[in-house]
Amino acid sequence: MLGKLRYLGLALALAACGASVQGQPTNSVEKRGPNARGQMPAFPGQTRIAEQKLGVAFNVVTFARGLEDPWGLQFLPDGRMLVTEKPGRLRYVAMDGSLSAPITGVPAVYASGQAGLLDVALDPDFSANHRIYLSYLEARAGSNNIAVARGDLIGPALTNVTVIFHAVQTQGGGTNIGSRLVFARDGTLFVSVGDRFNPREKAQDLSVDSGKIIRITTDGAAPADNPFVGQAGARPEIWSYGHRNPQGMAINPRTGVLWDVEHGARGGDEINIPGRGKNYGWPVITYGIDYSGFPIGAGITAREGLEQPIYYWDPVIAPSGMMFYTGEKFPAWKSSVFVGGMGA
Repeated sequence: MLGKLRYLGLALALAACGASVQGQPTNSVEKRGPNARGQMPAFPGQTRIAEQKLGVAFNVVTFARGLEDPWGLQFLPDGRMLVTEKPGRLRYVAMDGSLSAPITGVPAVYASGQAGLLDVALDPDFSANHRIYLSYLEARAGSNNIAVARGDLIGPALTNVTVIFHAVQTQGGGTNIGSRLVFARDGTLFVSVGDRFNPREKAQDLSVDSGKIIRITTDGAAPADNPFVGQAGARPEIWSYGHRNPQGMAINPRTGVLWDVEHGARGGDEINIPGRGKNYGWPVITYGIDYSGFPIGAGITAREGLEQPIYYWDPVIAPSGMMFYTGEKFPAWKSSVFVGGMGA
């Protein structure tokens, strides 16, 4: 998803905050009041980080036009991009910004609200096997759950398409989808699955994939070292749980560890570092308030055994994509994490 780009330093969770109300330093980037006025951050720098002026000059330009609801993109070895459109189209975007015709062979999708054709990822050995992976909402009788398919990208067509993963979920609507795809350094594939808003308490239920980060092989199997393999009543593909709507994920280039960014309700957008078998609390603990204006659950922000976000926003920025900057053109941004924000 495209939106207003905001960036945070790699050490944002460790930034020192001065004396403030609600943990806000006098030079905080965020000037609006929080929705949850009685909540306090768990540690300095967890929210309302101080502004950093790094003196980096850059221009924002429109690169390509004519895409309908673009959601995911990947750069190809030849410099072109693959871009998904939520209604169900996958296109090449050339280096001059021109669009190809839709690539054939893409699976049919259920497109409604936030749902549709979502992320695209390249196989770690793409240069040799031309294989890509797509996440989308299935369009089949009795199901509109998240699926992951792989296929071989040969010119204008996707061939040998195989669905490798079907999320086990209660039927949900077109919101809180998650559906980001990221390959780990060991070649396993992380898949984010939102809580689908139906009901959100399922994010704590290990018998379903709702509200989870999933880790699978390129064949869709659960790796033997996943945390819940062999545990009765738990899905073996689950890596971490208690997530709401993780729409951005990236591998930290320094550590090789997964990071994610996810939507809260009215407040409580979070950056997390999803660890093996850990519980990130949704909806038991969360920052912000519900859309109704009332507290979420008991209205608590911490509980023993539940992980804290390394950073949160209240009010929200409506986060989308996440990436670490690894280029050389802007040294001041080296190893910083960038988060797209769709909110004002």
